[in-house]
Amino acid sequence: MSNKTKLALFDLDHTLLPLDSDYAWGEFTQSIGWTDPVAFKQRNDNFYRHYQQGTLDVHAYVRFATAAIKARGAIESVAARARFMSTVVAPMIGEPALQLVRMHQEAGDQVAIVTATNEFVTRPIADAFGVPELIAVELERSADGWITGEIRGVPSFRAGKIVRVEHWLASRGLDLADVESTFYSDSTNDLPLLERVNHPVATNPDAGLRAIAKARGWRILDLFDEKK
Repeated sequence: MSNKTKLALFDLDHTLLPLDSDYAWGEFTQSIGWTDPVAFKQRNDNFYRHYQQGTLDVHAYVRFATAAIKARGAIESVAARARFMSTVVAPMIGEPALQLVRMHQEAGDQVAIVTATNEFVTRPIADAFGVPELIAVELERSADGWITGEIRGVPSFRAGKIVRVEHWLASRGLDLADVESTFYSDSTNDLPLLERVNHPVATNPDAGLRAIAKARGWRILDLFDEKK
């Protein structure tokens, strides 16, 4: 049995949640009148298709996705996020996903959520799962403390997830070679990190990842029924 520290990493959207929180937040801001209902939906859908195809320009997307909260300011945006959490996200947090996270926590594993969605949207979601350690897209702040629409540092997207996880481990005096690592993800966008960990788990996988997992003998886990 390995004496290494055990690390459990979780993607968030379509892995622990049966939705894409970034996309859902965009739809929510549209529903409360913050964005043009036609133009916003067209661009949001287009960015999402690029994400699914592995061709997303993450910097352009974050500028788009944060434009409404940048314009509305902190007080109004935080209040809207609380409504989003209670009405959209909380009803979608299922017991199987909560139990999976708790299983690793109760085993004494280091647990972190690693997501390509920005920290503004995902911090309260990670809190709802009881996971303090969140590796998300960090947002640059202006002198007044509010977001600028730009990304700070390396985005936790595709191969950037490896960089961010390695930085996070280094801050604890560790690296990936020092830990026995498991990563749960649904998407081929996460292949770089899935290929680096000891135990990749294709979780509610898209068709591409399901095929890869079957071919490579990776564990496949379905926490909820979802059409992709």
